[in-house]
Amino acid sequence: MTADVEADENQLMAEDVLVPHKEGEELEKKAVKEVDDDDEAKPKTVEKSSSYKEESNFLSDLKEFERKALNELKSKLEEAILGNNLYEKAEEPKKGEKAVNENAQEVKEKTETYEKEKEEESKETDEKPPQEEEEEETKAEEKEKEGDDQKPVDCELVFDKEISLWGVPLLPSNGAEGTDVVLLKFLRAREFKVNEAFEMLKKTLQWRKDSNIDSILDEEFDVDLSSAAYLNGVDRQGHPLCYNIFGVFENEELYQKTFGTQEKRSHFLRWRCQLMEKSIENLDFKPGGASSLLHINDLKNSPGPSKKELRIATKQAVGLLQDNYPELVAKNIFINVPFWYYALNALLSPFLTQRTKSKFVVARPAKVTETLLKYIPAEEIPVQYGGFKRENDTEFFSSEDGAVSELIIKAGSTEAIEILAPEVDTTLVWDITVLGWEVNYKEEFVPSDEVSYTIIVQKGKKMGANEGPVRNTFRNNEPGKVVLSIENVSSKKKKVLYRYKTKKSSSF
Repeated sequence: MTADVEADENQLMAEDVLVPHKEGEELEKKAVKEVDDDDEAKPKTVEKSSSYKEESNFLSDLKEFERKALNELKSKLEEAILGNNLYEKAEEPKKGEKAVNENAQEVKEKTETYEKEKEEESKETDEKPPQEEEEEETKAEEKEKEGDDQKPVDCELVFDKEISLWGVPLLPSNGAEGTDVVLLKFLRAREFKVNEAFEMLKKTLQWRKDSNIDSILDEEFDVDLSSAAYLNGVDRQGHPLCYNIFGVFENEELYQKTFGTQEKRSHFLRWRCQLMEKSIENLDFKPGGASSLLHINDLKNSPGPSKKELRIATKQAVGLLQDNYPELVAKNIFINVPFWYYALNALLSPFLTQRTKSKFVVARPAKVTETLLKYIPAEEIPVQYGGFKRENDTEFFSSEDGAVSELIIKAGSTEAIEILAPEVDTTLVWDITVLGWEVNYKEEFVPSDEVSYTIIVQKGKKMGANEGPVRNTFRNNEPGKVVLSIENVSSKKKKVLYRYKTKKSSSF
């Protein structure tokens, strides 16, 4: 389900929360204002939002104190790796050491016995013939060599120049392109306090080692959890999108199976870490690359805060992801937020950093599509959230199949979208949605020949506020055009998003 990780949680469910009620209202008002500010009632290509920009990882863009902190952290990290001081000294013997230690006493005893025998033999050598003495010396050398092989080996660790995090080498002197990007995440999570960032990094590496996180991708988890969180598409800046669907836990059987006991909650948290690791595989840890995720947390039908087990799992998730995956979530968007959502503010705020909370965006049911469009292009937003992305779509495979355009319709006015079909036997496909709908909508085919009859593709009807995107197709038998008519009967402007493509029917 899903954190900055930046608490990245919900990242883990975690995110489950928090943005004061007042802040949520301000975000909604801001979203509405963006729609009202556009007075142009003509089609235009949807432009990327400029309100969302990830912090730069280019050294030239860093402030002086930030560059200084980065250099200090790199120096401390280099020293720790080369000095073999990055990890805690293991209390238990490493693999292979236990057997050596168990035999240490036996080896010592054999060695002492050998030395005594050697002394006795040395006394006898003075009386032995030269040839016999030479044979004895040869045997002694062989025996001594055999004894050396049985002596305890030096178990001291050799520093690992290849130590890495999220696939990025950490030894600064290696000069890996992504090292600075990773280190900056820890520095930003600790407000560029070098010592605190270094300790955070050490604890993260130790946690990964102790929890065997580097092999977590090979583990298998309950398939039922796959519906609770999944990756799907990218935002306007290329950040992978992770959807956390809390409503699946409305099912009591799945809820108890996931959160019923501490053991089950631990299993859930490990599964969530695996999803985080899968998400990270899609990141680009290079200056200018998309090195963080965008989380969409759908709270529709989510169990409320009265569920004790869920509260416990949420707290655990917050700590786990916030501590070990810093700055890996650029935004945490909460949609379909119910009234009880704000009650979680008091519960989780003390466990979240201000930086983490600043990345939260909330949207009530009526503002879901409008809010998501600020960060995600319509073609990447699933249809259930008002976008055009359909599972296993056979019509629009990419943005090249039909760029999304937008049209603003003033209150009380009507606009038409025309899709030309100058050739016979052409198939036209289109997607269209109106934010908030509450309009009259119809589809017609108008022949070029004035004596021909107009064909009704979809009879005119009023579309309610909860309508989803419309997809339709039409195959023409004569030249003409498809006309999509939208009458805005509301007292507010409406934003229309649409795309289409035409293709000879024989080629479909």
